[in-house]
Amino acid sequence: MKKTKFVICIENSEYLASLETRKIYQVLPDENAKKTGHIRIIDESGDDYLFPASCFIDAQLPQAVRDAIVNAA
Repeated sequence: MKKTKFVICIENSEYLASLETRKIYQVLPDENAKKTGHIRIIDESGDDYLFPASCFIDAQLPQAVRDAIVNAA
């Protein structure tokens, strides 16, 4: 089973309505987005969109926390 990836938003100046800084977001796999320097995340609306990868850092979360986030959705 592939591990669910999470990131933390560190920059939202161009995406104030969609992203909150210091918030954890779930990443959805998207190889085409990765090729262009973007990542696909589930944003504040609950939908998935592409954002520049530079707006985020990887969240190194313990498995128990990952499970709690995924199961709470």
